[in-house]
Amino acid sequence: MIAALAVLPVVLATLLIGVRGVAALRTTSDFLVASRRISPVLNSAAVSGEYLSAASFLGVAGMVVKDGVGALWYTVGFTAGYLAMLALVAAPMRRSGALTVPDFAEARLASPALRRLTAITVLVIGVLYLVPQFRTAGLVLSMVSGTPYWVGVVIAGTAVSVTLALGGMRAATYVQAFQFLLKLVLLVVPVVWLVLQVGPAVRHEAVHPVEFSHFAKDTEVTFEVDVTLRLSEPTPVRDGDGTVRVLPPGEREMGSGQHVLFLAGAPVPQANGGRLPGAPGWERPLLDAGGSGHPLLGTLSVLAATVLGTMGLPHVIMRFHTSPDGRAARRTAAITIGLLSVFYLVPGVYGLLGKVLVPQLYLTGATDTAVVALPSQVDSGWVGSAFTALLTAGAFSAFLATSLGLLLVVSGAFAHDLGSGGLRTLRTSVLLAAAGVVLLALPAARLDADVLVTSAFTVAAATFCPLLVLGIWWPKLTAPGAIAGVLTGLVAVSGSILLALAGPTPGGWAGVLVARPALWAVPLAFAVMVAVSASGRPPSWSRLAMLRLHLDDDPAPATRPVP
Repeated sequence: MIAALAVLPVVLATLLIGVRGVAALRTTSDFLVASRRISPVLNSAAVSGEYLSAASFLGVAGMVVKDGVGALWYTVGFTAGYLAMLALVAAPMRRSGALTVPDFAEARLASPALRRLTAITVLVIGVLYLVPQFRTAGLVLSMVSGTPYWVGVVIAGTAVSVTLALGGMRAATYVQAFQFLLKLVLLVVPVVWLVLQVGPAVRHEAVHPVEFSHFAKDTEVTFEVDVTLRLSEPTPVRDGDGTVRVLPPGEREMGSGQHVLFLAGAPVPQANGGRLPGAPGWERPLLDAGGSGHPLLGTLSVLAATVLGTMGLPHVIMRFHTSPDGRAARRTAAITIGLLSVFYLVPGVYGLLGKVLVPQLYLTGATDTAVVALPSQVDSGWVGSAFTALLTAGAFSAFLATSLGLLLVVSGAFAHDLGSGGLRTLRTSVLLAAAGVVLLALPAARLDADVLVTSAFTVAAATFCPLLVLGIWWPKLTAPGAIAGVLTGLVAVSGSILLALAGPTPGGWAGVLVARPALWAVPLAFAVMVAVSASGRPPSWSRLAMLRLHLDDDPAPATRPVP
């Protein structure tokens, strides 16, 4: 209960900062880009707070427990994406004068059809990214407090929507910057305490992993979502009345909320067809999720999605439009790289400790909760409870900070890009979009956060990355070419996602390319965009538009940026 109460100050602080932004909210520009007056230091802290999501912190630590050390390639891709954005996108996008990605698309190519298509793509990316934020909020709060899953989902949705409706981008900026600093304290301090407390034996096993093949002690497992267990041999368990029985070999369905006490020495069953934590290859620095047998291909696919997808994430792109000019946008990206590089040293430590201390979470289908489960394994007293509370508060700050930016672009796509509404319409869209995402998140507990977030990155990589790179650097891009390329990327990735979710995917390398299609979908989108544009004629003003994107900025504006 103490851990659940730790969420309250984070939510209240978020709402109070949202109220602070009401006075400065008068126009659409105020709502969407904070009147373009955010300084690089404040903006980079806000970008970092927004980008360090539930998936990029809790999700990566959970993937290390489940899939091995190769999952840390996600953090490499998340950070390296900003290098690509710094070099190719940040300053030209700010010079374009657009408020959103659809704004840029129409300003560059004068195509209302392209504007509508990019707005729909924003909605797809936003929903794929928002659902795992709310999902993980529900799982974490459920684990630490025993509340139903839907409670955390509704709390996260309410806090984010009210804050954004009140204060828009200005409130989101202050909340995200504040929560970045909060996350640094609430997530870094506990990991130092954990490393010091666990002792040399645990630290040795963390870096010399042993396969989790048998339970070392009586272990109660609570299944947070529906899971299919595969028992290779008879497995003894104890019922609630103390009776010991033996589960026969074969597959067994475990429902959400079900409790099973596995006896010491019992063999660990496989969950959902995955490998056991610490199995051979777990420590290999390549990502072989699900035991596909093609770790290098899987790693390259993840890097393609995360590095190229970062350039196309609409909530990150919109953040650079809050800068006073192109130079400030470029400095924001550079500072952000440094902040992310420091922060992403931490999830791997949590993941390695989680593999030793809470490997049973692999069975529950909710390894995202490994971070908040660790303190109680080290200290069962008030100290462990206090650190669990700190981590829960830090996790909720991650959910809220990321959700603010995502909800902003989703509501902007509805009200500003697909419609022509003003400030009131934007506020209404925020509330309606949040309600819709909450409804989608309620049945999504079984879906892995990393799968959904990687899908969002892949859609961005195959649609907005080609559009922005060619739109900024290639004057011969045409509206039909841009439409064809974006549509190709959207259909290709969406088809792969639906195929992967609908049923059994092919094995081997084909299964990797279906589950993680960035490696072929991005080149395909680029090729279609170039081929269709080459067969047409670019608009007469294309070179003038390119000059606007690449010429040096005007002298500093008279208005001073927000410090």
